[in-house]
Amino acid sequence: MTAHAPKIKSVVAAFLLSLPLCPGGPALAQAGSEKSDGLLERLAEAEDAVTAGRIEREIRLEWSKSGSAAMDLLLKRGRDALEVNEVGRAIDHLTALTDHAPAFAEGWHALALAYYTDERFGPAVYALERTLALNPNHFGALRGLGAVFDQLEKPALAFDAYSRAAALRPHDEDIDAALERLNRAARGMSL
Repeated sequence: MTAHAPKIKSVVAAFLLSLPLCPGGPALAQAGSEKSDGLLERLAEAEDAVTAGRIEREIRLEWSKSGSAAMDLLLKRGRDALEVNEVGRAIDHLTALTDHAPAFAEGWHALALAYYTDERFGPAVYALERTLALNPNHFGALRGLGAVFDQLEKPALAFDAYSRAAALRPHDEDIDAALERLNRAARGMSL
């Protein structure tokens, strides 16, 4: 059985490496589709938390489509591993995803969450920056940056990231509370 394991790994690796060249593969997945852009506009104008939550779920669903069944499976496996607190396994799956689909913003975002869960803040910030380079409207990545900077006691940076997330994603009580708490520390006290 061990004699076949390296061969199987080689076949799987070759398959995954060929995917970005396939029509409809992850290289063609776009963060800013017309549908997600329209949903972002509706989210910014949402009048209540229920409506905002529904629209946000639609956006996250759109962002989770890589254009490749294999890459979508790696994303699912990484997220599933995070749900059961198997962070190392999640990082393995999500690193494979970002290696094979580096233009897929949601893969980077999921990897950032795994790093944050493992309290590896430097790699988390790097992955969040990659997410935002690919999808500047990724409110989850902005919220994640706010959380990391808050954890690292960098209130001005946390405030800025949370503010940018709040502009895209209204009706988030956690962001509102963080902004209120950080306002004095980030902006300084006025006399």
